[in-house]
Amino acid sequence: MSIAKSVSEVLVPIHREGYRFIAIFAGVTLVLFWLHAGPLAWAGVVLTLWCAYFFRDPERVTPLRDGLVISPADGRISAIEEVIPPVELDLPREPVTRISVFMNVFDVHVNRSPLDATIRRIAYVPGLFLNADLDKASLDNERQAFTLERANGQRIGVVQIAGLVARRIVKFVNDGEHLSAGQRIGLIRFGSRVDVYLPKGVKSLACLGQRAIAGETVLADLEAHEAERQGRTS
Repeated sequence: MSIAKSVSEVLVPIHREGYRFIAIFAGVTLVLFWLHAGPLAWAGVVLTLWCAYFFRDPERVTPLRDGLVISPADGRISAIEEVIPPVELDLPREPVTRISVFMNVFDVHVNRSPLDATIRRIAYVPGLFLNADLDKASLDNERQAFTLERANGQRIGVVQIAGLVARRIVKFVNDGEHLSAGQRIGLIRFGSRVDVYLPKGVKSLACLGQRAIAGETVLADLEAHEAERQGRTS
């Protein structure tokens, strides 16, 4: 393998949503160097590089099989619990399994569709900017909810939740649009969480504390009848 090819495989594309922020960080850094700000200028270099890293948008290899629910977000699975879906989702008001994926400021923040489905509802809810790792963030924070419907009529919910430093949720898709598993659906700026609400009776195949990769990690199987999967730290 050539050196050029090795370097190209390490470099990750940057999503266009990040260009403006990278330019701002870089502009401030240049001004600080012009002012001979010393340590502040070098801090600007670090922050500019971090901003470019934050908005990276790598390609993913998505498992393709009817019924698989793939993680919509990179991050740590912070909660797996039985809850009643929020009212903004067009789902029955009965307890279902919710899987929460928490994204820190170093995770990829481009979110993806968990399965092949049609968007039946998109609901934006203004709110607070509490730590997204808190349970009450699901009800109190700014969020954007997607109700997704499979070809057989089965529905799941996906909710993007703004976090402590997040200030905008950006969507890339529209109501009524058909999605493919792994397709990019949106982005949350600077630390946040994504909740997945499974249909009644479907259990998580992921484990609490596990690292998830958007578009690749299998969270559940809608066609299987397995018990909730357990894990251990090793």
